[in-house]
Amino acid sequence: MQIQTSELKRVTLFEVSGRVDSTNANELGDALNAAIDAGRTQIVVDLSNVEYMSSAGLRELVTALKKVKRGTGDLRLAAPSERVMEVLELAGLDSIFEIYPSQVEAVGSF
Repeated sequence: MQIQTSELKRVTLFEVSGRVDSTNANELGDALNAAIDAGRTQIVVDLSNVEYMSSAGLRELVTALKKVKRGTGDLRLAAPSERVMEVLELAGLDSIFEIYPSQVEAVGSF
C-alpha cells in the first residue's frame, strides 16, 4: 500500500494505492489521524487505485470519519475501484460515506 498526501486549499487529499489489509491498515489510520490531529478535518480519500480493502481498512476509514464528524469536518471517498465499492456496499458503508465518482468532484464538494 502507498499513500500520497496533498494539502489543497480547503481539503487534505489522500491518494491510496495497492492493497489495504490487516498488515497495513494501521498505516492508513495513522496518516488520517495525523492530518485530523493537525486540524485538517476536510478530507478526501481517493480509492481509485486500491485493488483490495479488508475490514481492517474499512474500520480505519470509519474511525477517521467519526473523528472528523465530532467537529465540523467530513471524510469523503473518491472513485473507489469496483472491488472496493462492492466491499463498501456489502458492509453497508455506502450509505454512511459520501462517495463521488471522481477526485475532482469529491474535492469540489467541500
